[in-house]
Amino acid sequence: MEAKSLNGVMTFAPTSRKELMQYAFDNHKIMVAVNAEKILHATDESRALINRNMGYPDGIGAVWALQKKGIDKVVKIPGCELWLDVVANYYKTKSFYLVGGKQEVIDTTVEKLKAQFNGITICNYRNGYIKTEAEELALIEDIKKHNPDVVFVAMGSPKQELLMERIQKEHQAVYQGLGGSFDVFTGNVKRAPEWWVKNNMEWTYRLISQPSRIKRQIHLVRFFVNLHLNRY
Repeated sequence: MEAKSLNGVMTFAPTSRKELMQYAFDNHKIMVAVNAEKILHATDESRALINRNMGYPDGIGAVWALQKKGIDKVVKIPGCELWLDVVANYYKTKSFYLVGGKQEVIDTTVEKLKAQFNGITICNYRNGYIKTEAEELALIEDIKKHNPDVVFVAMGSPKQELLMERIQKEHQAVYQGLGGSFDVFTGNVKRAPEWWVKNNMEWTYRLISQPSRIKRQIHLVRFFVNLHLNRY
């Protein structure tokens, strides 16, 4: 699978979700979402973090940037959908460990997964409030003990990616950072309606729903200008 540098951020260009998932399982990868903001605001540290792992096009901005690099068939793969694709495709043969969210959110997430995917193996799970080194070490030991094939960590970037890297040193598996995906899955956070998502206008819906995001969205204008000028 081909990858391109977008402002120094190496981003894979899958032609399908299946291709991305297969590559991740074949190579025990940490999957990291790449969007316009991560490309625009890339630092030496954030580039290195993504480039050590497997960046994929989570937003339409990353897709357009890859297309500018000459890759025509790349697809957008929202992380909040990808993790459920992983579950749907592998729940009969793989085991899972979940980390992240408030306790009530992770409890509801696990209940809902068990209801939707009959027979799924969830080795264990815990909330995302890891406050001490001792708690982190205990988590790593528990993951090693349960030996999951897939670990989902929903804590926000870069915290979740740094944690996944530390865990992976002790336990080889497929990892994905999920940000607020558990909140979306359980209905605590409302995602844009299907029409907005399909027409690549999810960011517009979020701006309309949350006008306070205007400062954040203004940065996207800079991204698209830079993209048009072939600066990536």
